[in-house]
Formats: sequence, structure tokens, C-alpha cells
Amino acid sequence: MAAGNVFAQDDKKTDDDKPADPDTGESTVEEKALGLLPNPLQKYGVKFAATYIGEGLGNTTGGLKQGVVYEGRLNLAVDIDLQKLAGIDKLTFHANMFQIHGDGLSRSNLQNFFVVSGIEALPSTRLYEAYFEKQWGNKKVSLKFGQLAADSEFFNTKYTDVLTNASMGWPAMTSLDLPSGGPSPPLAAMGARLLVNVTDQLSVLGGIFDGDQAGPGPGDPQERNRYGVNFRINDPPLLLGQIQYAWNNKKGDENPAGQIKFGAWRHFGSFSDQRFASNGVSLASPASSGQPLLLSGDIGGWMVFEQKLYRVRKSDDRGIGFFTRVSGAPADRNLIDLYADTGIEFIGLSDARPDDKFGIAAGYAHVSKRTQALDADYRALVNPNWPTRSFEALLTTVYQYQIRDGWTLQPNFQYIIHPGGGATNPSGPLAGTPLKNAFVFGLRTTLKF
Repeated sequence: MAAGNVFAQDDKKTDDDKPADPDTGESTVEEKALGLLPNPLQKYGVKFAATYIGEGLGNTTGGLKQGVVYEGRLNLAVDIDLQKLAGIDKLTFHANMFQIHGDGLSRSNLQNFFVVSGIEALPSTRLYEAYFEKQWGNKKVSLKFGQLAADSEFFNTKYTDVLTNASMGWPAMTSLDLPSGGPSPPLAAMGARLLVNVTDQLSVLGGIFDGDQAGPGPGDPQERNRYGVNFRINDPPLLLGQIQYAWNNKKGDENPAGQIKFGAWRHFGSFSDQRFASNGVSLASPASSGQPLLLSGDIGGWMVFEQKLYRVRKSDDRGIGFFTRVSGAPADRNLIDLYADTGIEFIGLSDARPDDKFGIAAGYAHVSKRTQALDADYRALVNPNWPTRSFEALLTTVYQYQIRDGWTLQPNFQYIIHPGGGATNPSGPLAGTPLKNAFVFGLRTTLKF
């Protein structure tokens, strides 16, 4: 029986326990690369990896203003197998750092929720993840501890890896509702994650993270934790939990693979009421204290469904995959109370281009009723023409063309409907500015050395 379980565990199509590259979603241990980065220590269990992403993005219409930006990110990673290096059984170490440069289109031009690039961040050189991972049994149990990100394991789906919009990774709901955006690029958080593979099909994930990796304060969280070395552990914690069930997930299985995940988060900190001030009147009122009413704690839940619709003969990875994700959170303390996205990925359908991918997706983020009520208060008390935010939606398509192993080009198009819900934040410097729908065109290149 034990031998059968060992075979089944090794026979999975994908190994979710390997550290994921935040740029591509692939393993940083086994990857297609240009072969330019020497790894003389790999036989001792030390593996170096480097990835550069550069992209140009421009919005021809809509948003706050029109324009073109260039942004880039160099990701340097190291993976150490301490069993090979030092004889410590089933213990590994992973760390990576970002060198981020250029401008961000969402921040500078669009002011929208669905940040148009997964690498958009304030320029900096920053430590991202740095953690140990210990495994027991034949990958039955895995514990990570250190500075971690949650987006590669929680609330994720493999069929978004070709898409370049940030919300197709860590959704706009969690990035906007959680302090400092939650543990996701470009700010990981101190914490621990436990994975238990109950059976070959059923897995349970649990994580505890510091609830505000940048720490409280005004301004952009990325400025408060500029170099990724705050290592905060004393903020109210964030708990994440997920149960996932997969089917037809063995190599060579003739039937199409699929998976469903149910998850939830609980934060123990204080959250600002989206409408009322600390003295009980609307934040739009002249009588307001100017400080929002603080509410205790926050919760949210999500569901992820993914299914391979078509499988290329004699291939486990190539084919057509479908995904959909849905999430909700309380309206009184969250900017976004309902989120959903869905899409299809076409993977290597042509024998002549087996590594090319094409994806098309749509996303929806609903501005909470309490937030809409605040906009109505501004309309009644400040300006009868004050815009009311409602929702933001995204339509996007991306083609990934592999020039050679380790080098890809990705032309992409995004249509942003109601950026920022249709208007800027009332508490921001450009309060009350309507935002029109935006067409965004981009070209990304990724080089894995």
C-alpha cells in the first residue's frame, strides 16, 4: 500500500510543492532557460536563476490621461537543496529579489483596480521571498516558513499564466481589500504555510502571515517597505485556508484533468468603514471628524474552478484549459465586495509551435454598496455632479510566442471598463474626477537566463 502511494505521488502531472517563479508561474527549479547562467554548484544542490521582464504599455484612450510607459523587472533567485548540500533531510531554501525600474501605467495614467501589469511596482531593489521548506513522507506534508507570498498557492489557477494583468494572478479584491495588498508581488510577508496532501486528489492548505508587511502609516505601502526587509511579525495576523480537490491528475490519464478549490481569509486587524467617520456621520459631511470609523476584523471567501477542455494527444500539458474564480467580502469595510474572473487558455495546439500560448479572459470587480453610499453622500453634500463608482471590468487577450527556450514575446490587449469603478478615490488628490473606459496595448518580452 505504501509503495502504491509513493508511485501515485510521483505520478502527478504537476508538482505544486516546487517554488513558483512569480513572473511565469513555472518552477524555479526546473525551467526552460536560455542556458546563459552557469550553475556550477547545482550538483551540490545550489541552483541560481535569473529572469528579466521588460514591457511597453500605452493607453490610447480613457483613464486619467493617455500615454506610454516602459517598465522592467529583474528577478534573481536561488534554490538550495540542503539535503544535498548539508545532509539535512528534505529541507530546502528559496530566496529571490527584484530590481524594479520604469513607470507604471495603472499608477500614472489609469487609476484603475485591475493593475495592467503583474510587474508594476515603484522602482526599487527589493528582497521578495526568503523561506525554508521542510517535507515529510513522500511529499505528504510540507511546511514553509520565512518571508512568503500567498499568490502562487492560494486563490490561484494555472490557466492564467499567459495573462499579463496583475489581477489574473492575485485578484483585485485581495490586493485592494487587504492591508498593503496582502502577501503578493511586490511585497511578501513573514509567515508560515502548511500543505497536507490527504490523498492524491485531495489537499488542504493553511497559512498564517503578518497582516501588514509594510506596517501602518500614510502613503504607498511600497514606500514604507521599500527594500522588502521590514520583516514585521507584530501586526494583527492574516489567516488563509484552502481545500482543493483534483481529478484525472495523473500523467498519461486519458480523461481531462480538473480541479476545484474553496478558500477563505480572516484578518484580525482594524478596518476603515467605507462610509462613516469616527463620530458617526458620513465622511463626506463637513461635520465629519475626517477619520473613518474603525471596524474590527475582516473576512472573505473564494472559489476556483479549472478544467481542461481538450488535451493534445500524447501530451499532459498541451490543450485547452478553462478557469473561473469568484470571491466575496463584507461591504461595510471593503472597497470591493464581489469579484469574479473567467477565461480560456490555448496551450501548444500547433505541433509546429508546441510552446506557444494564447489566453483570453474577463474580470469584474464590484464597488461595495457602502462605498457607493459614500459617493451618493458627496453628491448630496458636496457637488451634485459628483461621480458614483459602480464596478470595474476587464477584457484582455494575450499571445505568447516562444522565440526559443527561455525567450518569449507577448503582445497583449486590455480593455478597462469604468477604471477605478468609474471615478477617482474621493480621498485622493484628484477627488471626484470621472474616468473613461481605456484601451491598453502592450508588448512584453521575458528572458530566463
